Amino acid sequence: MTTTEPTEKIPPSAEYVQSLARGLAVIRCFNQQNQRRTLSDVARATDLSRATARRFLLTLAEVGYVATDGSTFWLTPRVLELGYSYLSSLSLPEIAQSHLEKLSHQVHESSSVSILDGSEIVYVARVAVSRLMTVGITIGTRLPAYATSMGRVLLAGLPDDELDSYLETVDIQRLTEHTIATHDDLRAAILKARADGICMLDQELEAGLRSMAVPIRNPSGLTVAAVNISTPAARYSLAELHSDLIPALRATAADIEQDLAIVNH
Repeated sequence: MTTTEPTEKIPPSAEYVQSLARGLAVIRCFNQQNQRRTLSDVARATDLSRATARRFLLTLAEVGYVATDGSTFWLTPRVLELGYSYLSSLSLPEIAQSHLEKLSHQVHESSSVSILDGSEIVYVARVAVSRLMTVGITIGTRLPAYATSMGRVLLAGLPDDELDSYLETVDIQRLTEHTIATHDDLRAAILKARADGICMLDQELEAGLRSMAVPIRNPSGLTVAAVNISTPAARYSLAELHSDLIPALRATAADIEQDLAIVNH
């Protein structure tokens, strides 16, 4: 009979700091289900001796990451500083990407984040579930703002004078039979997106493509980007879009805004 050799455990490198690894393990053993733990709980969860676990807990309490009433221990809000250090080093695309991945996994549709650059939108983050357009969309792709849901949301966030200047100079070309054809209609659509906080576009950019977008705002309330979901037009009714996709889209925008607020704190 053939026997399987046990997998050899790779030894840590010479630079490995065991005490740091153990201290982080102590922090990680607290979670939603175990917000308060006794010394024995922590020792079991981290596979440390009671004496070692006690030293780490008391050290973490001394520097403010753990609190205790003498018999149980719990994390303090200061632990959030560890996450802040990570988030503060990120840019908008890096922050948005993980949220887009979560959104696309949830709704099984492609999602993107873009910013406004002149009269065009520029894609800065994207998760493509399937290829919906004849033109492939990648990071850095530019599209006319007037014919996209994200573009209209971004235009809606402009001050009135900047929006007026845009509308005076934009060259509207009908990309499909559904594309808005006049400046007055475009203004009305942008102002509707401003009032509603969302823009839904039905086959104006490309036949068979429907998209919806909401703004991403900074802590001052200014629109800095937009996030969208795109889907085949025949896949959902309008009622299903409102019930199945839009709540998830709004939640994603709120999550991105929350992380941006931490970065800009």
